[in-house]
Amino acid sequence: MGIVSKIHVRSRFREMLVRLSAYVTIVVALVATLFPIYWIAANSFKFDIDIFAVPPEWVPRNPTLKHYDEAFIQRPFLRYALNSFLVAVGTTIVSVCFGTMAGYALARFSYPWQWRRQISFWILSTRMMPPIVSIIPLYLFFNYFDMLNTKSALIIAYTAFNLPFATWMMKSYFQDLPVELEEAAMVDGDTRWGAFLHVALPLARPGLAATAIFCLIISWNEFLLSLIITLTEQSQTLPIGIAGRVTQYNTYWGEISAAGFMACVPIVVFAFIVQKHLVRGLSLGAVKG
Repeated sequence: MGIVSKIHVRSRFREMLVRLSAYVTIVVALVATLFPIYWIAANSFKFDIDIFAVPPEWVPRNPTLKHYDEAFIQRPFLRYALNSFLVAVGTTIVSVCFGTMAGYALARFSYPWQWRRQISFWILSTRMMPPIVSIIPLYLFFNYFDMLNTKSALIIAYTAFNLPFATWMMKSYFQDLPVELEEAAMVDGDTRWGAFLHVALPLARPGLAATAIFCLIISWNEFLLSLIITLTEQSQTLPIGIAGRVTQYNTYWGEISAAGFMACVPIVVFAFIVQKHLVRGLSLGAVKG
């Protein structure tokens, strides 16, 4: 009995160590993830002199809304945010709509001579291309059609880079859905389009949520294309507006912190809204190749 109890104690001790290490890992990951956001938020409520205080002020002692007034009242950061919102939402809607239909076609239809694999790889290969490679052709294209400094140009450019990702996400998800459900609907008299709308699409909501949030994040944070295509304050997005506060004479850390913190809010809110679909969408076919 003594040996058995020692073995039991050792196994309990090992289990406690494993659980403790898991908790420590989670805490470290949370701190590494959330601390930058907290530090930006804290700096946005400090005076300029307090941002560079040594030792640092972990909690603002004299909180102020000065930087929010400078960013959103004295400067057009609200316009930048509205531009980013319209472009990101428009890009997400277009990318998810076309990506869903393209992914469904690649997952369900048959193609001769292994064209499905070739088409799928070609679509994916366009995502491998660095965006900077296409800057000059895109600029010349939008300049020829007089579309520079417009939201439409940004939506078209962002969609071109988001569409391959959305197509592959939805293709993988549709491949995991049982095709028998759609076949049963068509046997009952529904068309292929009707089976897609009434059967496959409702079942694909988790995949749609996962695809939408990634497209939204990519579009919301995109910097390079917006920097080249938009040149005026009326058309620039929030990342360009924030970067504009770094000048040759000064870096306005307070305004950057205030605008950067507010830029996180829409993405976080959207993630909370779709989180129950997002986790399921990522754990199923959306993460497969």
